[in-house]
Amino acid sequence: MSTTAQITANKTNAQKSTGPRTDDGKSRSSRNNFRHGFTGAFSVLPGENQPDFNHLLESLRAEHQPATPTESLLVDGLAQHYWLKQRALRLLSASDQSDEKQIALYLRYQTTNDRAFHKCLDQLLKLRAETRKAEIGFESQRRKKAEDKRRQANENRRAERHGWALLLDEAKVDGQRLLNLKLRSPNYPGPPSVRTILAVEPVA
Repeated sequence: MSTTAQITANKTNAQKSTGPRTDDGKSRSSRNNFRHGFTGAFSVLPGENQPDFNHLLESLRAEHQPATPTESLLVDGLAQHYWLKQRALRLLSASDQSDEKQIALYLRYQTTNDRAFHKCLDQLLKLRAETRKAEIGFESQRRKKAEDKRRQANENRRAERHGWALLLDEAKVDGQRLLNLKLRSPNYPGPPSVRTILAVEPVA
């Protein structure tokens, strides 16, 4: 147990300490409690193979083809959690099997990252499904609008043709009436028999 004098001396020394001042010193200090890299920001450990991780990441990106920033983050998460899961399995294999506490820790990291991997995958697939559903809905609406436009255009053409047909019929009737009036005229040069027949016919 520390004495009062020791406690006082420790407090005095702590006040004199300013910690690391250079960037290199700060970097080393930040890794003082860094043992297995399962917590905090993800990084490939010095003893691991960075090209292998890069290949894993690129393979997952090629497979899933992320189209948005959110999809890219989820694919990156797949790579990172798979890598951490494999790290836990390697440490578990190399650990002292009699150290139950250490074994339990590695098993927990392995299980945690395995679940996180599948969670990222589920979220990615769900996001893709929702995006596809929205695209299908948009495409369906676009096709419906196009079909409505075509139907309206056909109806307009039919109405226009009907209008022209009515005008043509009216023109024919008007032409026939004018012709009848001309034929009934006493000045019509035609034979009297034609004038006699037209005289008894009703005008339409």
